[in-house]
Amino acid sequence: MVNMFVVVLLGVLALVVGGCVCVVWAERGGPHWVRVVATVTLAAGELLRLSERNRRRSMSGTGGDGD
Repeated sequence: MVNMFVVVLLGVLALVVGGCVCVVWAERGGPHWVRVVATVTLAAGELLRLSERNRRRSMSGTGGDGD
């Protein structure tokens, strides 16, 4: 069970690091597939940021932005 958890965490870490590498590479004019992966990575980060903001807002019980 613990070994599977470690494998999943390592897989997620590899995806995150790979996405970050693609973002940097795309900024320097990488191939088309790198720009696609970078766009997906940035969109996923934005979704996580928005979901965290919504979660904090719902936990505080207020309608204010909090940022």
